[in-house]
Amino acid sequence: MTDAWRIPFNRPLFLGPELSAMEAAMSSGALAGNGHFTHACEAWLREYSGSAGALLVPSCTQALEMAAILLNIAPGDEVIMPSWTFVSTANAFVLRGARPVFVDICPDTGNLDTRLIEAAITNNTRAIVPVHYGGAACDMAGIMGIANHYGLWVIEDAAQALMSTWRDKPLGGIGHLGAFSFHATKNLTSAGEGGALLINDPALLARAEIIREKGTDRAAFLRGESRTYEWQDIGSSYLPSECQAAALMVQLEVAREVTQRRRYIWERYQKLLSRDCQVSGTSLFRIPGDCHHNAHMFGMRVPDRKSRSKLQQWLAEEGVFVASHYVPLHSAPAGRRYGRVVGNLQETDEMAGRLLRLPLYYSLTDIEQDYVIEKVKSGLNRL
Repeated sequence: MTDAWRIPFNRPLFLGPELSAMEAAMSSGALAGNGHFTHACEAWLREYSGSAGALLVPSCTQALEMAAILLNIAPGDEVIMPSWTFVSTANAFVLRGARPVFVDICPDTGNLDTRLIEAAITNNTRAIVPVHYGGAACDMAGIMGIANHYGLWVIEDAAQALMSTWRDKPLGGIGHLGAFSFHATKNLTSAGEGGALLINDPALLARAEIIREKGTDRAAFLRGESRTYEWQDIGSSYLPSECQAAALMVQLEVAREVTQRRRYIWERYQKLLSRDCQVSGTSLFRIPGDCHHNAHMFGMRVPDRKSRSKLQQWLAEEGVFVASHYVPLHSAPAGRRYGRVVGNLQETDEMAGRLLRLPLYYSLTDIEQDYVIEKVKSGLNRL
């Protein structure tokens, strides 16, 4: 291996014009957020999703925290979610005193197993949080049907799912609320951090604006709807800077082209690795038939934890850096302390022990991907 063949797991998306847009934001003097670039991003997200409102925030973590406040999640409440997710999915509700209730996933998608949700519902259940893992849609028909039957809120954790759809409906825009991430590891990024909260129930929009503005009606004041702005409710500082919004707007404008390139890379992996994976006992993810995905990741489930460790180490020696993913929340110290488990979560534990994700990003060249494929094939044959 030479230094020329050193392929990282991720390269954050950077197109070039972001710098000019950020300079324009700096030159405007309106840096504190809720300015021109913030409004432009929010308008794009509303049009894209068909939502009643879209609020830009500093991170998906804060979008989920806002959702918990907005829905009046309180001590003693329970919120159903997968354990196979990032800590923010649960932490947002634990901060309000609620208990996350962990349900197992489908092994072929990594998404919440809809068939297990009803068994987790109690008199204390307030909400369901489906996580669209890797940008592939959860069974939203089943989830919304259960939620409507039991009178529950649905907050879509669509952190990885911007530009993915379910039955032609954008993910994040189907439940009552949806949360996006623009972190550096995501398909589109607002200078390394960022997020958005989609408000799909119009009745929630006015209060969501107040919560984002530290509990004040400043947004209405800026629109000329009030002579002063005052403290109206609980809230916090949930506005990103204009520089973040400026960088994001550049990328939103070419979101479809970025997604198309990522899909091309994903499909090459799928086509060229399928046979070797099958021979080695390695399974690939299934994309649901009613989902158009955004190629957020390409994952493989190798036969066991020992095989994964060997393959990951060998690939690193060859200059290809791959990654596993989460420690399941139910097995983490805070998850055991704050959460409740329904069932044995066998598929979640299997995913944690077997998953490997390959490099997949906009700037990955065909030559680089060919090298990755060659080395992965060699590694699988060694298994």
